[in-house]
Amino acid sequence: MSNPLISVLMPAYNAKQYIKEAIESIINQTFKDFEFIIIDDNSKDNTWDIIQEYAHKDSRIVALKNDENLKLSKTLNKGLAQAKGKYIARMDADDISVPDRFQKQINYMERYPEVGILGGAMELRDINDKFIGIRKYSVMDEKIKKYIYRYCPFCHPAIMLKKDVLNQVGGYNEQWNPAEDYDLYFRIGKITKFANLKDILIKYRVVPQSMTTGLTNEMYLKTIKIRLKYAKDKDYKMSLFDRMYTMLQFAAIYILPTKVKIWIFHILRDSK
Repeated sequence: MSNPLISVLMPAYNAKQYIKEAIESIINQTFKDFEFIIIDDNSKDNTWDIIQEYAHKDSRIVALKNDENLKLSKTLNKGLAQAKGKYIARMDADDISVPDRFQKQINYMERYPEVGILGGAMELRDINDKFIGIRKYSVMDEKIKKYIYRYCPFCHPAIMLKKDVLNQVGGYNEQWNPAEDYDLYFRIGKITKFANLKDILIKYRVVPQSMTTGLTNEMYLKTIKIRLKYAKDKDYKMSLFDRMYTMLQFAAIYILPTKVKIWIFHILRDSK
């Protein structure tokens, strides 16, 4: 497609168990004007074979394969360099987008051009497709930015962004992998408005070994460093509570078991 409105960007690594559902949830969207860039990050299973199978069936699919494992942020930047759309829609290879996801996001983005990035709610599922719960996010720009120091303000695989906004901020900063999306949001919020839809846009699978899931110590540390990086930024305001929460989270990395850290995180996240 020469001029698609949306470029869908989906990295994949050893995703054979779920990638068919992920691909089909995109190609069966009610909104059809998109290209679908799928990048296999040098998988060791037959993920690449599955991608090629679908690429032969649907001309909107652009199938790419890394010669070595580049990890998420480098793979995303590689996809961005190929993207032709006005908007970039993220997707993960183990999630499912609801059928009208793109239509809802396009309707909003075209109606509110001051918004540069749009997310939405997600339905959480485990590896056996069992319902876990629903995670919602603050909807309006002011409130999203108010709580940005406490948790990541968007579900990364559910976002849609303006490509020119991504170009202005320089894409993903690869030094912050695996928290590259959190750093990206801080930079985007300095030049445009945030928004989230109340609607559920994806069914998000909590897969411990996926490219994007798992609150590891590395992710915790990178997240804290990003907060401190923007702590005195004039476009945001880090409250006393935010500072105390960040200090406690840093201490918890070395003291508490992962399950306890996640439990506390969800309580604080929902206390807004």
